[in-house]
Amino acid sequence: MSNRLQSKVIIVTGGSSGMGAATAKRVASEGATVVIGARDKARGEAVAAEITADGGTALFVPTDVTAEEQVAHLVDVTVNEFGGLNGAFNNAGGGNSHGTIREVEASFWDSVVALNLTSVFYSLKHEIPAIIASGGGSIVNNASVVGAAGDPSAVAYSAAKHGVVGLTRSAALDAAKEGVRVNALLTGLVNTPLWRGFTESNPGAANSILEQQPIGRSADVSEIAAFTTFLLSDESGFINGAALAIDGGLTAGY
Repeated sequence: MSNRLQSKVIIVTGGSSGMGAATAKRVASEGATVVIGARDKARGEAVAAEITADGGTALFVPTDVTAEEQVAHLVDVTVNEFGGLNGAFNNAGGGNSHGTIREVEASFWDSVVALNLTSVFYSLKHEIPAIIASGGGSIVNNASVVGAAGDPSAVAYSAAKHGVVGLTRSAALDAAKEGVRVNALLTGLVNTPLWRGFTESNPGAANSILEQQPIGRSADVSEIAAFTTFLLSDESGFINGAALAIDGGLTAGY
């Protein structure tokens, strides 16, 4: 691995498993100090311990990204502990998001939007000033391919992820002249614990979804981590305000 993130301090939300954990480990392997924010204390501490055991620097901060005061605390701890903030992967999200517009209750809508969109607003609100104060840097927000096209079976989730794309573009324009870049990932099918659990309980539906993938497989979390690390590095310095598909070609047919 290179040291292209040497001396950078990076926050990863939802860093206790899946894409977040893979990205936390990857950026640490390239020299970054990593602060993991997640709700699962045991798994978050385990990821931080693994990074430390491999010679990296990592800290876990228990964080519910739907609570603004906890997001603010995550950023404050990072700056106080490591002297600044240079980047973030706002990855936390997901949850049970199925339901059509005629089925979804208002409380369900609120919970999905809070976890997948409002959390990103809180993160950007507190990360951007800290990154500006540290001399600039890069933020990556994890959206989804359903941030590029509607999904009638997951209306709240699709609306939230569309919101993440709009929020990304707005934040990118707002902070560009102060040295902060903001981009979004349109992630497709990724082999996470959530996906593996779905395939075990719904093998027929899982096979049907896989058949729709142009390259015939799901992404490994390491592939998402590699691209996210590039976007967090100075090598991607002219990429800003973009919604970038990493989906095996799925959105090429939208």
